[in-house]
Amino acid sequence: MTTTPATTRHNDPDDIRDLLMTPATWAVVGLGANPDRTAYSVSLWLQRELGMRLLPVHPSGATVHGAPGVRSLSEIPDGTVVKVVDCFVNSDRVGAVVDEAIEQRERLGIEALWLQLGVVDEEAARRAQAAGLTVVMDTCPKIEYPRLRPGDGADAVTG
Repeated sequence: MTTTPATTRHNDPDDIRDLLMTPATWAVVGLGANPDRTAYSVSLWLQRELGMRLLPVHPSGATVHGAPGVRSLSEIPDGTVVKVVDCFVNSDRVGAVVDEAIEQRERLGIEALWLQLGVVDEEAARRAQAAGLTVVMDTCPKIEYPRLRPGDGADAVTG
């Protein structure tokens, strides 16, 4: 008998709605002080428009949008609750971020991983889900949010 590998379930419309409509802390991996980078503008939008608290995670550890940065998820202080780890890193590097998020899950209360537009790693997504994390992959909050507003096709969110 041949078994088919379990498919990864991600981009659930209800999960996306919960993540975007509930103010929380988002650790934004790849968020540095360069205003020309997508992580900079999207995270500013998350902060200003959706009321998310940001934790920049970048090798520079720079303060961004008024939020002090750290170099890795493991440097986030104890007692900090992070609902979402938002990944602005290349697909070939996101697996290591996912593994660190899984490792830090209990300590930080991590509930979800958001892999930004163009960031795809099905195996890492499977590992995250096996660890109990919600996964959104290959999309951007700024793309998904308009689909969630009442009367704007909130039921049409796909993934």
